[in-house]
Amino acid sequence: MSRIATKRLQKELAELQQKGPPAGCRLIQAENLEEWVFALQVHESVFAGEEFALRFRFSTSYPIDASQSPEVTFVTTAPFRPPEHPHVYTNGHICASVLGSGWSPVLNVQSLLLCIVISLFLLRWLTSSFPLECSISTIQSMLASCKKKELPPDNDRYIRNAPKSPKDTRWAYHDDTV
Repeated sequence: MSRIATKRLQKELAELQQKGPPAGCRLIQAENLEEWVFALQVHESVFAGEEFALRFRFSTSYPIDASQSPEVTFVTTAPFRPPEHPHVYTNGHICASVLGSGWSPVLNVQSLLLCIVISLFLLRWLTSSFPLECSISTIQSMLASCKKKELPPDNDRYIRNAPKSPKDTRWAYHDDTV
């Protein structure tokens, strides 16, 4: 891992351990700087009472290279499973622009957790003045008004042909209504 990536991840991990992750999230694994796992729950949503886990894998050039966002997936092994959401595939891959073309080195693990939690789970209480480090258009692309649990319409086809890493998928960010 590069010196820049090591310093940045050490700083982010120290902040997460001192201040804690965002509400509804908890760090469950960070034994090294290459992979971290967070558990998350969202209470006021169709996912109330469920717990999910997000795995972050970091590249050696994190965060500087704009194409080097962390690989973020939902954990699919027991006791966890991915949520039934139109932008989350049953293999844990997430179709979100902030994890691909919308990535910026100013984002960090905490802001990605906030983006994912708000985007996937929370109700539509978001305003343009909400103090988040990710763009409103990203949030709108997966918007928090998920009122019904459902898989992406192309889930089965995608799963059959999906690469191991979602970073190797050419996502089409087209549905901003969910």
